[in-house]
Amino acid sequence: MEVLVTFLLVAIGLLGLSALQTTTISDQFEALQRLQATNVLDDMASRLSANPGGVKSGAYTVNSGAVYGTQTLQTAATCSSSVSLPALDLCEWNRALIGASVLQGGVGQAAPLNARGCIEVGPNSGSGEVVIRVAVAWQGLAPSAAPSITCGSGVYGDDRYRRVLFRDVAVR
Repeated sequence: MEVLVTFLLVAIGLLGLSALQTTTISDQFEALQRLQATNVLDDMASRLSANPGGVKSGAYTVNSGAVYGTQTLQTAATCSSSVSLPALDLCEWNRALIGASVLQGGVGQAAPLNARGCIEVGPNSGSGEVVIRVAVAWQGLAPSAAPSITCGSGVYGDDRYRRVLFRDVAVR
């Protein structure tokens, strides 16, 4: 009888460990996705800060409502240095959103799952300062609270699976 009780306790412990392992793998993947999104977001925020003339001219927000990261690797053109700096920045950002820097079997691996990027005029623009809001949305694995930022809204089905990071970049 004691042996059966011991087996029961060991079995319950092993089930707990397997559940912990599954949760840990899922959490690690979510953390990797957030890291990739942060890198892509910070890259574009740095590009905007480095080109205040392009920001003030509206070159980054000319396609208001445009969503980046929707191209496939086969249709994403190689970015050409013969275009304007804002167009080059947007092209390279789009390639980063589809994970084009690391390919495995023709699929981009260096970006969050179904990443989308949005650039729009941000809040509090005025008095000589232009504020641009850069956002990156991606698909999470488990539901959570739906974000208030609209980037990627409706793309992932239930908005509780949508994750969004954003930065407001101010240029004088």
